[in-house]
Amino acid sequence: MAGFTQLFVPGPTNIPEIVRQAMNMPMEDMRAPDYPTFTRALFTDLMKVFRNETGRVFIFPSSGTGAWESAIANTLSPGDRVLMSRFGQFSHLWVDMCERFGLDVDVVDVEWGAGCPVEIYAERLAQDKEHRIKAVFVTHNETATGVTSDVGAVRAALNAARHPALLFVDGVSSIGSIDFRQEEWGVDCAVSGSQKGFMLPPGLGFLSVSQKALATARTAKHNRCYFSFEDQIRANDTGYFPYTPAVQLLRGLRAALDLIQQEGLDNVFERHNRLATGVRRAVEAWGLKLCAKEAKWHSDTVSAVLVPEGVDSAEVVRRAYYGYQTSLGVGLSKVAGKVFRIGHLGWVNEVMMCGAISAAEMALRDCGVKVRPGSGVGAALEHYRLSAQPAIARVA
Repeated sequence: MAGFTQLFVPGPTNIPEIVRQAMNMPMEDMRAPDYPTFTRALFTDLMKVFRNETGRVFIFPSSGTGAWESAIANTLSPGDRVLMSRFGQFSHLWVDMCERFGLDVDVVDVEWGAGCPVEIYAERLAQDKEHRIKAVFVTHNETATGVTSDVGAVRAALNAARHPALLFVDGVSSIGSIDFRQEEWGVDCAVSGSQKGFMLPPGLGFLSVSQKALATARTAKHNRCYFSFEDQIRANDTGYFPYTPAVQLLRGLRAALDLIQQEGLDNVFERHNRLATGVRRAVEAWGLKLCAKEAKWHSDTVSAVLVPEGVDSAEVVRRAYYGYQTSLGVGLSKVAGKVFRIGHLGWVNEVMMCGAISAAEMALRDCGVKVRPGSGVGAALEHYRLSAQPAIARVA
């Protein structure tokens, strides 16, 4: 078929042409004497995206799951108690990893469509007078359900209880797209990956750590090798890596960080909110609902749309792909067949999102969902038109 196949899954996301071109290069020597000139600036600018001012950041040739593993293995010991919540497929996988590492996992199960239960966290932290809980985990953005949680509120709960536990955040589908403040919120380990807001192919795992996490790593008892903080620090301090890095992805990361800096991080967050709001207006115009149960949970990077009873959401995704050359996200695990997902993160703009909404609208109608033709895209484009006026005025 003619034209591009449009990509609107919540990762991997669209790659800017300038980033793709930066990776289209001859292979280079990652031990060259001038390589540290490149890598040191990369570490510095990556920390700015996390808003980490006093810690350091590690770059692994892995997915975000590798960064998860590094955070756990370096800072915790077998049998340590950790407080977690499970409200989607990716928070579930994080719980599973902690259990496999032999941690004593206190899991709060939450209905899918809600987020981190801050009030319950606050109660359990206040009750933990012996400070047996060594770490508290928050999935900042649950990609399966389109739910964003309040990390700052969890930090406030820790502070109110005067609790010394480490704070871990999964920011794979939030960091670089949704407001995140590692230093201000006292986050000790923040995890992300290259294929979401960083606008790169999969293959890099990012872990941004605090000085407190680095200190804890010196006494933690888990074995570690590939994901060792110590090995990374020893090599990174010289501008190199302890093993072969993903050199072309690092060149792409440089170009992606340049784009983020040029737009301005706060402007990136505002753009994602504006685009996400347009999608939410479209869903409302269709007469459908989001998986996120309240507005306070709405994600600015992915919307999980509930389909009516009797409709298979996987068929909506299939129709969009084969009929309209558009990739939407399928429902995962408990919400398989119940939701389809529209990713609106990374290198996207208003016109691109109108295309995604149009494809979703046509696919819904093909599957028998009674939405009025043009209702969703009409609601979205009017929002985009009106919200663009301040920017147009500034340029004019």
